[in-house]
Amino acid sequence: MSNAYPMSQSRTVQNRLVLPPDANQYGSIFGGKILAYIDEIAALSCMKHCKKEVVTASFDSVDFVSPAYVGDMLELEAIVTSTGRTSMEVYVRVLSRNIKTGEEKLTTESFVTMVAIDEEGKPTPVPEVYPETVEEERLHKAGLERQKLRKEKRKKLKEVALLK
Repeated sequence: MSNAYPMSQSRTVQNRLVLPPDANQYGSIFGGKILAYIDEIAALSCMKHCKKEVVTASFDSVDFVSPAYVGDMLELEAIVTSTGRTSMEVYVRVLSRNIKTGEEKLTTESFVTMVAIDEEGKPTPVPEVYPETVEEERLHKAGLERQKLRKEKRKKLKEVALLK
């Protein structure tokens, strides 16, 4: 595959500690804080893939599965799952780990779409991506389906916007 890179090239992992300023009155991390972490790691993953600057186009889905608390360690992992002409879909998984007990749980899953931009801030083409493992194949195939759904959704939103 010319001008295509393996999904694994974009894999990015970060660790964060949940601190008191990151949490609400119940001691669990603010959802907005997790969204900021997801946005950052998604951008890093895409920049590794396309070697260009990127901007966030959409948060396609965010599922908050379980809370993370002050003192927990977060592990964020991101990978580019599919590409369009200038866009990249990224899967981000957030795990939380209780440092004292070692208990680990899925906190958040998200799909984010990023667009590569050139020096003038205009969208610019990106390399294709291809899977190498069974899990990557599953994410890649589903990513192509989500891409079709995003295009349909955008088309419908434009039609509704024109009605105003």
